[in-house]
Amino acid sequence: MRPTQPRLTLHASKAKRLPSAALAVALLVTAAPALRAETLPVVTVVVDNAKVMRLPERTQTVIVGNPIIADVTLQKNGVLVLTGKSFGATNLIALDAAGAMLAETTIRVEASQTSVITVQRGAEERNSYSCTPYCQPSVQLGDSTKYFGEVSGQAESRRSLATAGSTPAGH
Repeated sequence: MRPTQPRLTLHASKAKRLPSAALAVALLVTAAPALRAETLPVVTVVVDNAKVMRLPERTQTVIVGNPIIADVTLQKNGVLVLTGKSFGATNLIALDAAGAMLAETTIRVEASQTSVITVQRGAEERNSYSCTPYCQPSVQLGDSTKYFGEVSGQAESRRSLATAGSTPAGH
């Protein structure tokens, strides 16, 4: 939904009371085409991946409709890092310092189509494997709860062991 632009409407009785310079300005404002936000093309990013995109340089604020689907980090000069968090679609709006909308787009977050094999056993059990080049467990959104928990738990335990060995002695 696009915000409506305010319009200046002059009624004949009120226009008669305005000085001619004010009337000229009012007519110019009314006749000027409304400034509209730039509509950017749809941006597609793979879940758990980042993409760099450019917004208008005056961008000061970025709004993501559903931050569960995508996350953004605004850099200098309108450079934006977009990260896919979950499957789905949401919108992104760029605002300037005054809060005026500069641009908007749709963000689509999709599953990786390469090197992931999904094994579906009945309606309830789904397991994913990354096959680059050998197949190893690789949890994906939509995997069965048991499989997801087991594989994630192993990965977390491994990370904990790796970081425990890198902490300075005595800490």
